[in-house]
Amino acid sequence: MTAINTRRYDIDWIRVIAIGLLLIYHIAIGFQPWGLFIGFIQSENSISAIWTPMSMLNVWRIPLLFFVSGMGVFFAIKRRSWKALIKERTGRIFIPYLFGIACIAPLHIIILQHYYGQEMTYILNPGHLWFLGNIFIYVLLLSPFFFYLKKHENGKIGLLIKKVFQSPFGFIVIVLSLTAEVLIVQPNPYELYAQTWHGFFLGLLAFLFGFCCVYSGKEFWGFILKWRWLLILVAVALYTIRILGLQPQIQNYLVAAETCFWVFSVFAFGYKYLNKPSKALTYLSQAAYPIYIIHMAFLYLGSSLIFPLDIPVVLQFVLVVAFTFVGCFGFYELIIRRVFILRPLFGLKMKTKAE
Repeated sequence: MTAINTRRYDIDWIRVIAIGLLLIYHIAIGFQPWGLFIGFIQSENSISAIWTPMSMLNVWRIPLLFFVSGMGVFFAIKRRSWKALIKERTGRIFIPYLFGIACIAPLHIIILQHYYGQEMTYILNPGHLWFLGNIFIYVLLLSPFFFYLKKHENGKIGLLIKKVFQSPFGFIVIVLSLTAEVLIVQPNPYELYAQTWHGFFLGLLAFLFGFCCVYSGKEFWGFILKWRWLLILVAVALYTIRILGLQPQIQNYLVAAETCFWVFSVFAFGYKYLNKPSKALTYLSQAAYPIYIIHMAFLYLGSSLIFPLDIPVVLQFVLVVAFTFVGCFGFYELIIRRVFILRPLFGLKMKTKAE
């Protein structure tokens, strides 16, 4: 498999940025009038204006991570056998997933129960870690196909995938596939990904196509780089139609198309500006995954401490953001990264000494 041999720092950066945006998005939910309805600690005062950027992020933040995860498998199998990949992904994904179900998600549920004066009950629940369960299933389902492509790179199927994704038709295939998914599954709303069939099939397609995009070689990336301004203009146009209600009833197939244009706008601009190493990326790419796993506990703890304060709601938002990020990075740096027995539980390799 010789399509791309150098490390793609832009993909690493996009993964880090996407997880950072995920934290901000989850924090913002606590300032919406429906936050408690989906299980978040909710401020008594809302920030309605923040919903505008939230609704823009909502249709592509999770699909973007699925695409990136599929791309990651492409790079992983270049130097691993099938057994080695399953062993590595079991350690990196499945073990943290099980640990999270038992110890992380129940923790923030208990914080919510305490805040609202409910009986505190230990509940096994994947919570926000549903994403990891999906990814692990995709690896099991698709790795035989991926290793077939690795072994038969110049076979008919491999050459067909390269031919398709080395042309604009590859992007059209992605748009049509995500559109077909929503027409068949009919999610309501489109943005409901967690533990739904829509989230599962959308993630499966994005994971598969993410692999195909990097498998096809540099031509695909050259195409989206060339048309990056058109991609983002169409994304903005579709978002404007949706957010302003210019179409009385926005159809999910338009939202699916918008998802694709946003995702590949991000990839195109990332490919142009972010494909370079840095010390910050080295640190953040290691920290992002453990921080994703633990962030809800610090978000709920911060919300429970800050929301009762008699201060302006904007200041509440700033303080919850600061508490969540400082708490997550502090816990990662002082505990997860240095307590060796904890490292595998948060998806990190066991080390003989702290990195």
